Amino acid sequence: MSQILLAEDDNDMRRFLARALQNAGYEVVSFDNGKSAYDRLREEPFTLLLTDIVMPEMDGIELARRATELDPDLKVMFITGFAAVALNPDSNTPKDAKVLSKPFHLRDLVNEVGKMLAA
Repeated sequence: MSQILLAEDDNDMRRFLARALQNAGYEVVSFDNGKSAYDRLREEPFTLLLTDIVMPEMDGIELARRATELDPDLKVMFITGFAAVALNPDSNTPKDAKVLSKPFHLRDLVNEVGKMLAA
């Protein structure tokens, strides 16, 4: 089963996303900041990192960069209200990362996650 690590500092959004993915059959471990998510990634492997970009302490881009150094096979999807930030070529985002801009429908999220995990 695919394990998804979710990092999102907005509590409502985090619960909402976790529930949608769990309902779609995924196992989800969620954190409200990048640092905790990274610490967990060091303990066990995940299939997909789903992270907000703008977070306190460690932002999503830094989290993704460090996470893919640990596990080059980790798939990454950013969720953000600031698409331009994610797509900045200077930001060293993992090359195959997908960006989903808020607002989005949960079914779009579940579909994109499904596509990434099937690839």
